[in-house]
Amino acid sequence: MEGVAHRTVEVNGIKMHIAEKGEGPVVLFLHGFPELWYSWRHQILTLSSRGYHAIAPDLRGYGDTEAPASISSYTCFHIVGDIVALIDLLGVDQVFLVAHDWGAIIGWYLCMFRPHRVKAYVCLSVPFRHRNPKVKPLDAMRALYGDDYYVCRFQKPDEMEAQMAQVGTEYVLKNILTTRKPGPPMFPKGKYGSGFNPDMTNSLPSWLSEDDLAYYVSRYEKTGFTGPLNYYRNANSNWELTAAWSGVKVQVPVKFITGELDMVYTSLNIKEYIHGGGFKQDVPNLEEVIVQKDVAHFNSQEAAEEISNYIYEFIKKF
Repeated sequence: MEGVAHRTVEVNGIKMHIAEKGEGPVVLFLHGFPELWYSWRHQILTLSSRGYHAIAPDLRGYGDTEAPASISSYTCFHIVGDIVALIDLLGVDQVFLVAHDWGAIIGWYLCMFRPHRVKAYVCLSVPFRHRNPKVKPLDAMRALYGDDYYVCRFQKPDEMEAQMAQVGTEYVLKNILTTRKPGPPMFPKGKYGSGFNPDMTNSLPSWLSEDDLAYYVSRYEKTGFTGPLNYYRNANSNWELTAAWSGVKVQVPVKFITGELDMVYTSLNIKEYIHGGGFKQDVPNLEEVIVQKDVAHFNSQEAAEEISNYIYEFIKKF
């Protein structure tokens, strides 16, 4: 990661670690679970070489960024507050936003709450989901997938952390990052089990080196999984907090990219929503949907060069 600079900044009452490179318009990258700024290592190098200031933070609770103890410190308002404060700190009015997984969800919230701060949004994996005013998200997930659905299993404080500790940090990260199993991740009750990836092999895929995995492991061994899991534990709280945004459409220009094997894309009703007109209805300026052949959930890493090019081709128009 030659030439990538690291610094710690104060945003929204916490210390946040950011990695950055380049000069020019800001491209802000938001990672998902169980990831770090490092998930954008390839895109940082590519976009900075093409005239952009590429910036990737460790989100609240992750990596070298502060991790407040209470579950209630991880609502969408807290995380978006961190991002808005970071944009302010950079001294710019607008950023190009690129986000994946939980970062993508935070990205949608940012586009809802402060659309004028986002020039254009390249969203990976998780499409916009409008708020259902009648059903809480966890109730909806349980009804759709049952109690073994991963988000439901993540809810009880300390329970999943203890089960992950039994199999070890390296196993957990390798298991999730290498999964190519389509469909919603399910965990048998009472144990971490085989987790996200029942077909995990000893060898790593070509896009994830031993050094890459070791970096992730080193950070998660330091911080643990509680901060990241607390994002999931605020699913219902976020629903309650965002009542005022029911029915709001996202007006920011958007390009959406997912893999055909992605665990979100292959979950119930998602393809129908993305391709059947619902997504475009909620996001009127959705300009393009790209489904990458034979690519799974972590597409910014698995198909790094392709993703970098897609981002560049989209944002250079603005």
